[in-house]
Amino acid sequence: MARPTVRVDAVLIQAVIAGALSFAHLHDLAAAAGQDGWKAWAYPISVDLLLVAAWRRLRKDGPSRLAWCWFVIALVASLGANVATAGFLDLQHPPAWLRFGVAGWPALALLGGTLLAHTAHTAEDRTPVPPAPVAAPPVPDPVPDEQAPELETTPAPAAEEAPALPPADASPPVPAALVDHARKVADDHRTRTGSTIDTDTLRARLGVPPQLAAAIAAQLV
Repeated sequence: MARPTVRVDAVLIQAVIAGALSFAHLHDLAAAAGQDGWKAWAYPISVDLLLVAAWRRLRKDGPSRLAWCWFVIALVASLGANVATAGFLDLQHPPAWLRFGVAGWPALALLGGTLLAHTAHTAEDRTPVPPAPVAAPPVPDPVPDEQAPELETTPAPAAEEAPALPPADASPPVPAALVDHARKVADDHRTRTGSTIDTDTLRARLGVPPQLAAAIAAQLV
């Protein structure tokens, strides 16, 4: 039976080393600011947990102002401890602002953790992400003229012979119902305008050909 091989991950080893150094620096800074005993060890745990909580919120719900704000706060606290313990501050006589910041960190970390855990991720809180450009649909290549299919040409149908028109002087027969309707139209026109309706107006109102309108107008006289 083959024994499982142990794979050494350089990135994981680097993360463990960096985390241990940052943890130690935070502990030393808290101890120098007057937090002794277990309290000095609780400070690096608080900073690292807030950093992880903010990063998890970013990974789970996407970019948001709330998560980015607390991620930057925790990162500044961790980075500031690393820089402060490198000899830039006299830890034997820490300044007042350092004591004030270390003493106020628990309340700040509690506020950040509560907001990250219990604040709903709304659409307004998200960082706007520009939409990806939409690719234009491919344009098909034009078909060459020699490959275009030939369309069958069909002969146009022969025009039917128009019926013979009656002589111009012949009056078409006018139905009695149409004459009655035309008389009502003429009476309505006389009532509204005070004048006798002309042939063109009568033809437009009835929608009949000119010869038929002239024959109707002759019967209305």
